[in-house]
Parts: sequence; C-alpha cells; structure tokens
Amino acid sequence: MSEIIYCGRRAHQIENGQLQVVVLVEGGHIAAITHLRTGINPLWTPPWATIEPSHYDVARHPEYGVGSESRLLAGIHGHNLCLDTFGAPSEAETAAGAMVHGEAGVIPWAVKSGVDTLFAEVESAPLRFTRGLRLDGERLYFEETLTNLSGEDRPIAWTQHVTLGPPFLEAGQTQFAAPTVREQDLEDGVHQHVTLERFTSEPSASGYTAHLLDPARENANFLAYSPRYRLLLGYVWRTTDFPWLGTWEEYLERKIPPWNGRTETRGMEFGVSPFPESRRQMIDRGRLFGTPTYRWLCARETVTVNYYAFLRTATHLPER
Repeated sequence: MSEIIYCGRRAHQIENGQLQVVVLVEGGHIAAITHLRTGINPLWTPPWATIEPSHYDVARHPEYGVGSESRLLAGIHGHNLCLDTFGAPSEAETAAGAMVHGEAGVIPWAVKSGVDTLFAEVESAPLRFTRGLRLDGERLYFEETLTNLSGEDRPIAWTQHVTLGPPFLEAGQTQFAAPTVREQDLEDGVHQHVTLERFTSEPSASGYTAHLLDPARENANFLAYSPRYRLLLGYVWRTTDFPWLGTWEEYLERKIPPWNGRTETRGMEFGVSPFPESRRQMIDRGRLFGTPTYRWLCARETVTVNYYAFLRTATHLPER
C-alpha cells in the first residue's frame, strides 16, 4: 500500500480485514492498531495536534514545551521505540542536543508496506535498526533486528514504549495484568508480588514503577482490557529479551505544554531497562533485583527479537 496521511502525518498502513495498522514515517511510531469491527484503536493519540519532528523548531513551536522531550512530544503517537537510551539525557548531553529516549523516535524511517506486511529501517548513532511487521488474523507479529555498526561494545537501552489512550483507556475501568514478581517505584519504594489492576484517576498515579517480569516463564506479556468495548489487547515477548515492564500513567495532572492538564494515557513499557534515566545512571545502576538494567551489544554484533501483539473481543480480563 502506498503512503497515506494520518492525523496530518506521513504514514503507511496495512490491514487484513480484522486489524488495521498505521506506522508514521517520521519517528516510526505505531500510531494505530485498530480493531476494524469496533473501530477502536487502543493506542494513544495525543490530545494535541502533532507535526513531523523534522518541522519542529523550539522558537516557532512553544506549544510543545522547551525541554529535551519537546521534539519527541511534537510528533509522538502510540507505540514509540526507545533505542540506545531510555529516559532523559544528562545535562551535558542535553546541552549537546540529545533528546529523551534517543533519536529513533524523531528521525525519518525508511518504510515500505505490502498487503499485510511492513518493513521499516532507521540508523541512529552507531546503530542500524529494522522492524518487520506482519498481520495474521488478530495478531500483529514483530521482528526487530539491531546491529552495532561500530567496532566497540556498546551498552544500550531498548524499550517498547507502548502507550494507551482513550476511548479504550478509561479511568477506573480499563483493567491490566502482567506476570510480575517484584516492583520498585522510581522514588525507591519497593514492593513484592504486585498485581496490576485498573487505570486510575488518582494524582499519585503519575509516578513510574518498574516491574520485574517472572524469570521462570519463557514468555512474558501484558494484557489490557476494556469492559466498555469488550476488547482485549495483549503484547507477548520472550522474557529474556525484555525482562522489565515499566508502568506510568497521566490523568489530567501535568499542566505544562503540551500536556495542559487534559491528557489521559498509560504507558506499558517493556524492555531491557527498568527505569527511564540517563545512560550514565543506567550503567551506574547496573542491576536491580539481580537482573541487568541494560544490554551489551558487542562490536559489529547483530541481534534479532520477535514478539507479537493481539487485539480481540473478550468478555473479561483472563485470569493469570
């Protein structure tokens, strides 16, 4: 299928009669996984109008804020790839022009789409990343390949920042589950055997929590269920590929641009790192609960991971 325009953005679209998937050219964001029978896309569409990140200029676009995340927020949608870094850059990195979550979410991707497959590639820093997407029934299959182009071993972050939003996401209604065994708040409050529950409307919900996924399971997952639409969204991946699941939610609390006190969203962020933080902090942390907080990518090494998302009707959130 040829390039389309989605929410004013350059994009590619694939569908198979059950699901429709939209990928933005700039930033590579998976903007939509739409259940065609109900017309519902569980992924987050920001309440502000987004632009191509290449068009962003801090002086001309103050509506997106003035921090290191502004270029990303100007173009963000749905499922965003955080690559090489996960979180805010250090002061020195910010001064040098670094951005939150690395460059992959703001630079153009080479995207090609077929009938029910899509291939995207991006080069960022000394890395080459490719993502293949394939629809099969109610499943969207991902194959991601990452290559270190340099002659040096590199410590990296690699997180799938899956962000959900209305109408699928509703305060006090949308239900969540994942096979987690331990958690830690960003503020260092430690708890054990946590069960994810509902999207809430409490101010305290704006914090970030890292969950260690059950290492005894070959596969990890998260589930999100909308009772109103009777839709179940899930992502499934190998636990050894992405041992961490981070959760955060925003409910009308952030008053600064572009949030402006009108944003409802929840991030379900699975990857190789527990927290969004600078590369230095990530390396200094080293391990949490005995599990590494980043991944080494050896010189000239290529690694491939596979996972899938599904979206289907259901009468309830399945028991774990």
